[in-house]
Amino acid sequence: MSNSNLPSKTMPAWIVAVIALVAGVVLAQFLPTNLLGFRSGDTEAHDHGHGETQLWTCGMHPQVIEEEPGQCPICGMDLTPMKGGESSHAEDSGTDVGTQWTCPDHDTIVEPEAGQCPIDGLELVPIAAEPPQSDGTVVTIDAAVEQNMNVRTATAELRNLVRPIRTVGYLEFDPRGMVSVTTKYSGWIEKVHVNYVGEEVRAGRALFEIYSPELVQTQQELLSALRFAREMRDAPEETRRRAESLVESARIRLGYWDVTDEQIARLEASGQVFRTLEVAAPSNGLVMQRMDGLEGMAVRPGMELFHIADLSRLWLSVELFEEQLAQVQVGTEAEISLAYFPGETLRGKVRFLEPELSEKTRTLKAKIEVANRDGRLRKGMYADVKLQPLRLEQVLTVPSQAILRTGKRQVVVVELGAGRFAPRPITAGQEVDGYTQILEGLTAGERVVVSSQFLLDSESKLREAIQKMVAERTESRSQDSSIPPFNPSNHAGH
Repeated sequence: MSNSNLPSKTMPAWIVAVIALVAGVVLAQFLPTNLLGFRSGDTEAHDHGHGETQLWTCGMHPQVIEEEPGQCPICGMDLTPMKGGESSHAEDSGTDVGTQWTCPDHDTIVEPEAGQCPIDGLELVPIAAEPPQSDGTVVTIDAAVEQNMNVRTATAELRNLVRPIRTVGYLEFDPRGMVSVTTKYSGWIEKVHVNYVGEEVRAGRALFEIYSPELVQTQQELLSALRFAREMRDAPEETRRRAESLVESARIRLGYWDVTDEQIARLEASGQVFRTLEVAAPSNGLVMQRMDGLEGMAVRPGMELFHIADLSRLWLSVELFEEQLAQVQVGTEAEISLAYFPGETLRGKVRFLEPELSEKTRTLKAKIEVANRDGRLRKGMYADVKLQPLRLEQVLTVPSQAILRTGKRQVVVVELGAGRFAPRPITAGQEVDGYTQILEGLTAGERVVVSSQFLLDSESKLREAIQKMVAERTESRSQDSSIPPFNPSNHAGH
């Protein structure tokens, strides 16, 4: 039978279109993408090629860093990809990651566009993409991690720094108020008026009476000169002048022997020679020393019979360490407290610095003058002293705990806003009461991290080291590829 005789059964066109559509959907779901001309990893590799090279590390040995997956050469564990490489690379390389805006007074406000702060209405300012003088790379952490790390910050601000020096000391006599009582002539002490050590005396009070043939003779010469001068009243002028010079000479000689003007006047008024003369105290104070057995003793010139100390002023002797010497000078004020008078604070000033240090203690003694008008203070009393020598007016400071000291450098971690932090080298000055003066590296108003900065600085240094390692490997490979391959034909003649 001929096929031409069979009835024609043609499938409708719309049915064919539906079948083709269903077949295409099924093929798209099950066929591999490489049928379209891409390998399964090409797209990812292509996208990743525009960012930072993916690095791999060991979970047990983080010092192992490789550019390809594999196994740890130490423990054999599979290497895992390092996270956060692309974001840190974008920031470190200076690529444009989009300008963000923040409020100068509320750095928690971060907006993608310019505008006004929703809290105080101030104009938002752009956040710098790169910190000045950064020492390492920028570290970016989100708010949750920042809270878990307990990251706290403080503001670098201007303040006055007063650095007190605390030390201890003991009271001693002021050497300027100590006097020795001696005689300038020989004689015998016939009566003593001050009989014990510690007795208070006033200037001019009689200490003892002394008989001295030299004093008696000089008194007689003075009285004879006075009689001769009276007899020569009507004599020629030259004779009168010579007579008066004899009188003045006798008076001066008695004065050289510490005979007071009152005693000389009494001698001239009475016209009688005093067998003994009283020796008076030259100043106010306490009798600190007295020679035993004075009454009836024969004395010679220069013998120390009494020692008197003026207690209206005392010296407080304190010791200063070598590093404190540059901050203390004559005139430095001091606050003094003694356990004998609780709740009271005395004030004094440094009056003297000894010229040399103690070789054993490596300290220098300073003398502080203390007023003692009521006489309560005594030699040997122990005192606590606070000197206030150093005062810096309106200097830039940060909390001392914000500074990382490695021995060779001093670093602070600066908050850049939007969860970004960067270490920065600084030059520190004086440290006073928990605050450190900043000489270089910061400006007023910048915020520095005061807790967990060790973790941030370590992370920054780790990223910097990784970048340097990758750069060195890349440079090494480029140098190797630039060397032409060995061609045996070029060396055939050799």
